[in-house]
Amino acid sequence: MDPTPLPFFEAPPEMVRPALEFCRAINCGFDLAFYDVPRLVRDLGARGARIDYLGGPSTETPGSVDLSALRDPEGSLLVVDASQPPFVRRFDDVERFLAWRETAAQKPMTASITGVGSSALGSVALAWDIAKAVAAPTLAIVPGYGVADWMIQALGGWFGFGLHDALGSKSAIQASLALIAPDLAWLGRRLSASAPGSGRAPTGAPVFRTGCGSSDVLHALMNATDITCVVGHSKGALAVGNALRSLPEERVQGLVVVTLGCPIAEELAGARYHQFLGLFDALGQANAWGHLPGAWLFSDHSTNTALPLSMDPEHLMPK
Repeated sequence: MDPTPLPFFEAPPEMVRPALEFCRAINCGFDLAFYDVPRLVRDLGARGARIDYLGGPSTETPGSVDLSALRDPEGSLLVVDASQPPFVRRFDDVERFLAWRETAAQKPMTASITGVGSSALGSVALAWDIAKAVAAPTLAIVPGYGVADWMIQALGGWFGFGLHDALGSKSAIQASLALIAPDLAWLGRRLSASAPGSGRAPTGAPVFRTGCGSSDVLHALMNATDITCVVGHSKGALAVGNALRSLPEERVQGLVVVTLGCPIAEELAGARYHQFLGLFDALGQANAWGHLPGAWLFSDHSTNTALPLSMDPEHLMPK
């Protein structure tokens, strides 16, 4: 057999997936620093609930919150309700979420996307703060973590997500993977590929339509539901901006856009923006690309209120 010039792209998915799961687990450490996981655990404990990180039969017991998705690179949709059990509902594809939402007694009208670690743990922690603020269920979009994400992070995308967003690097890498190694391109893309109108390469592998998987999912949900508020923290704010950019003008009339730690361009005339950036948030300021917030906070990039100089999403949500 002739040697291939691209041996990495010949790697079978079953060999690459454990590496993606390992990277996702490491990113949970960033979530502990940047999201209010201690308050989440404390609040759940006060409600007689606990977090199950492994999944399995124990998640069916009352008071058990299934966060076994925190290492899963495929991403998920999590409905977080701080007022009543089961507190967190998990959906592994968009269609199942939309089917549940049709009959839900209280439909989530607010959606959030995290940045930095972007695991289920941080996503739930941020959505928990938001759900308490709006006194209603909140949808957390947990981004998938595929080979394109791994490569961007390895190239320093964690620190320069604004630059990579501007250059469209993740879209370009995902599109290349879809043509060269379609099996690898599917890793971490199950959720975004389940969104109505998701993009496909000629090989059938998923590609991004709006820059990344989480923005594709939000874009599809904005077209399919009546979500009235979107919240993005860190690079999640960029995903929000990408998702909203190509929506019909009538769909964004009255929409509330909240960004934390990364202001975006206020491009939508009918939307109301509430953008917050910390005076000591070097990461957010470096990725603002000249976009100014509506309010400067005496804070850094973290929303973990157990740490000094953090911002508190629960008190920043517009009333």
